[in-house]
Amino acid sequence: MKIDLLKFPKIHRVLGTRTEEHRVIARRFDKEFFDGSRDTGYGGYVNDGRWNAVAERLVRHYKLSDRNRVLDVGCAKGFLVHALRKLRIEAYGLDVSGYALAEADPFTNQYLMHRSATEIPHIKFALIISINTLHNLERDEIVRVLRHMQRAASHNYITVDAYRTDEERDRMFAWNLTAKTILHVDDWLALFKEAGYTGDYDWWMP
Repeated sequence: MKIDLLKFPKIHRVLGTRTEEHRVIARRFDKEFFDGSRDTGYGGYVNDGRWNAVAERLVRHYKLSDRNRVLDVGCAKGFLVHALRKLRIEAYGLDVSGYALAEADPFTNQYLMHRSATEIPHIKFALIISINTLHNLERDEIVRVLRHMQRAASHNYITVDAYRTDEERDRMFAWNLTAKTILHVDDWLALFKEAGYTGDYDWWMP
């Protein structure tokens, strides 16, 4: 089911002049991506408090309790893991960026793993979350990951870069630095069907 559990405010994004060199730097997922300039990434990835509300919505929507294990795939600095832990949820995270994990606060860091999204542990979860991460994989990798998520979790929630119109497609390709798979919403739905993915999802568009 398509559902917005993030509810982040819509802001006008200036596309700027991002180049292929900027994309090469961003795909290292190190300091330049998280805490460098806007040309190579976030321009400073900080915990502004929004993840507390996201965690609360996830707990309510999926009826989570302290007996439930949750995994955030592509957790970055672990802000969502931290927010879920404060709600007494057994939350864990994984991320490909050693830099981001090292920047997590000491309490959260012990629950984070330095792994790719293709390396989800083979254990059961009540919920697996992946926010703006899976599109950084190749298409065949996404299918494999979604199949594993489907088997490993009672519930899943993902957001991926997508577009509906030519204008949205052009904005996405001008904005995005790291994605290897950007698809029309209909093509994403076809990919979900191919993977047997029946979890919840939402689109991200600049």
